[in-house]
Amino acid sequence: MSTTADQEQFHRTENVADDGGTPLLELRDLRVFYGAIEALKGISLSVNEGQVVALLGANGAGKSTTLKAASGMLAPRSGQVLLRGERVDGIKSHELVQFGIGHVPEGRRVFARMSILENLKMGAYRLRRPDPADMDRVFTLFPVLAQRRKQIAGTLSGGEQQMLAIGRALMGKPELLLLDEPSMGLAPLIVQQIFEILREINEQGTTLLLVEQNASQALQLADHGYVLETGAVVMADRAGALLSDPRVRAAYLGEVVE
Repeated sequence: MSTTADQEQFHRTENVADDGGTPLLELRDLRVFYGAIEALKGISLSVNEGQVVALLGANGAGKSTTLKAASGMLAPRSGQVLLRGERVDGIKSHELVQFGIGHVPEGRRVFARMSILENLKMGAYRLRRPDPADMDRVFTLFPVLAQRRKQIAGTLSGGEQQMLAIGRALMGKPELLLLDEPSMGLAPLIVQQIFEILREINEQGTTLLLVEQNASQALQLADHGYVLETGAVVMADRAGALLSDPRVRAAYLGEVVE
């Protein structure tokens, strides 16, 4: 957890890392409360079409809350969520899926008693029937799922369950995929595989908004990044600039800054 002194080393920004592209998702002055506790304190950020954007921060910084507000799981008290310039705040999460938003939650949350194939079909619930091309895409990205398609999800390893959670979200044909801590609890080799697959998913045309405590992996994948502290954006820049910033390296990569 960052101290007050840690927070003071970050400069506040206008909160939007902009490269002149077309915004797919915008959060404007978003405030979210849990009871009397203000979890998001006027957050603004932008995710341009085709980008990978990373959200960094310590536990409790508001990263997961930001994703939940963006996907309709939490209703903001004030501020706006815009998708392709149209306001979608106030729309429930199951309805936002129709707008092209997919959400891979923290902890995977696969349907443990269902098979891999059944989990994937559940991801396509907004469609009349699963698109065979989408199933083929998932099985190409994750060959282990194709090999074990009849296996019960609860018997999979943590890495395989994470692959299934991502594949399930892809079955809904998202234009924007929100991912909450995809590397949590996974072995380094599996983490590397997951990030390589995320890069491929982005190269295939899906925009990614990524919450990740593995700052090095996230910033190597991302185009832009935001640093959150206690519910506020304190830095926003190109991912490469953040990766080389000594303040970020000290706070999130464990390096000692002289």
